[in-house]
Amino acid sequence: MITVALAWSAGGVVQEVSVEIATGTTIGTLKNCVEFLSKIPTGVLNAAAGVGVWGKVRANSYKLRDGDRVELYLPLTADPKEQRRQRAR
Repeated sequence: MITVALAWSAGGVVQEVSVEIATGTTIGTLKNCVEFLSKIPTGVLNAAAGVGVWGKVRANSYKLRDGDRVELYLPLTADPKEQRRQRAR
């Protein structure tokens, strides 16, 4: 068994929980894990645009290692370039 951290942002606050999973678990397998699904709010799961480990987007075939930080990425709500333009005006 290995322990990984699950992290996501909800309402502007980063939340993180630890989950113990079987050695050799991939990101794709983790997405279907009941314990994983029970830890993440439904709204975050439905909106997730991608999954990464330590700030890098990873494929579903990526094998998780002990101590990895699995991050759920949400889609952008606004274009960052446009936001900077508006602040500059």
